[in-house]
Amino acid sequence: MSVVKLLCCLLLTYHLCEGKKIKGSRAAPPDARQRGRTRGGPDVGPDLGPGGTAFRLLLDGEDTCTLDPPRLHALASCGFNASNPLIIITHGWSVDGMMESWVLRLATALKKNLAGVNVVIADWLSLAHQHYPIAAQSTRTVGQDVAQLLRALQKQLQYPVRKAHLVGYSLGAHICGFAGSFLEGPEKIGRITGLDPAGPLFEGMSATDRLSPDDAEFVDAIHTFTHERMGLSVGIKQAVAHYDFYPNGGDFQPGCDLQNIYEHIAQYGLLGFEQTVKCAHERSVHLFIDSLLNRDKQIMAFRCRDNSAFDKGVCLDCHKNRCNTLGYNINRVRTGTGQKLYLKTRPRMPYKLFHYQFRIQFINQTEGMEPSLTISLTGTKEESGDLRITFPEKISINKTYTFLITLDKDLGELMLLKFQWEGSALWRNVWTRVQTIIPWGGRKGKPQLTVGRISVKAGETQERTSFCAMENDVQRVDMSEDKVFVRCKDNTARQHRRKHRG
Repeated sequence: MSVVKLLCCLLLTYHLCEGKKIKGSRAAPPDARQRGRTRGGPDVGPDLGPGGTAFRLLLDGEDTCTLDPPRLHALASCGFNASNPLIIITHGWSVDGMMESWVLRLATALKKNLAGVNVVIADWLSLAHQHYPIAAQSTRTVGQDVAQLLRALQKQLQYPVRKAHLVGYSLGAHICGFAGSFLEGPEKIGRITGLDPAGPLFEGMSATDRLSPDDAEFVDAIHTFTHERMGLSVGIKQAVAHYDFYPNGGDFQPGCDLQNIYEHIAQYGLLGFEQTVKCAHERSVHLFIDSLLNRDKQIMAFRCRDNSAFDKGVCLDCHKNRCNTLGYNINRVRTGTGQKLYLKTRPRMPYKLFHYQFRIQFINQTEGMEPSLTISLTGTKEESGDLRITFPEKISINKTYTFLITLDKDLGELMLLKFQWEGSALWRNVWTRVQTIIPWGGRKGKPQLTVGRISVKAGETQERTSFCAMENDVQRVDMSEDKVFVRCKDNTARQHRRKHRG
């Protein structure tokens, strides 16, 4: 994992250093007839905006129709429908000057899965294929081009900009922000989605110099590669939206380690290594595409102070808009302050995982023990299988511990919990020696845990289930014993009352 991060940061550092010679001077607009190359995307047409941006409306398949902001009267022949929403996709920095394959994939997913939508690709490859500082500096110019297109639609077709949704990846996210800030008048862009907005030269900048919540009526961002190396973070760490999502903490993503390079080579051929390097950064795009392709597997995220608190399982609460849906189908609820939301995902599509909060109270046992617990949950739909619970510290008497459990399947209504205390190696050795010396000691001398309240809360449904021991011997657990707990008798009544109150 560290090797991939290092390679990616070295590549970025190289371009930052190479660009120092010209940093601070505005790059001249490229020849208006310059043609960019494509990789798995639509052909680049010759008509560019003043800032070097070409806008192409997606038709069927890979066919596109070039939009010329000064002459939008011909839009009808392109199939543009002024009654439908408009989505503009903006790519990021380009190392090789070729359109990334995800651009067409996202555009196609939007076109096929949304009824009646205009999908436009903003191509600024001529500026994006520069050293990173030049490309970063050009984001304002490209943002002006996007704003010019929206103004032309507004003026010539009376198209309301609130029906526009800008989706930008990496540097493209900040381009979308600048487009929003360049629009004058009371009406704002309806929505901007930032897909892992670029970090270098934008981290720590004021709201006017990057994507910010002020740039549209609603702004959401997905952060997937914020791990810092050599003082650099590929994706921006700070919150830049009304809702900022941090999948798996936001710093790195499962399935993007160096050991996954063989899988990437099998899928992408010779481009597999490159895909491994940019895997975490580009994961933001594929999470957004996933929300379109797998409508029955929408990913939930939960507001939390930070990822450390989320990993402890203390943040699975949806009360007062504390949770939301990741991706296209987000619930556009505006709150007074920005929201930082966390979630876990699978390493590949569909990315959805189900979040469960496991809470257990220890009442009476030897102070300072380090138990190793294994639990399994049985629901009306599925069984979880064995789940190891690791304690971050030695357990204390009369203290409740909370853990986050994630599963790739919905268990349904929880009915049964099986619990096993394996004990530490030291305790097992001590007890084995005691039994050898005093074989008649029996259960009385055997190490035991006495547990109090045990509950499991499903984050996606917000249902909390309390579990009680089947026997009437209090909730004691012997070492290496399988103990079965069932739903407490008063659990159903409590859930019924909670539903009626909610």
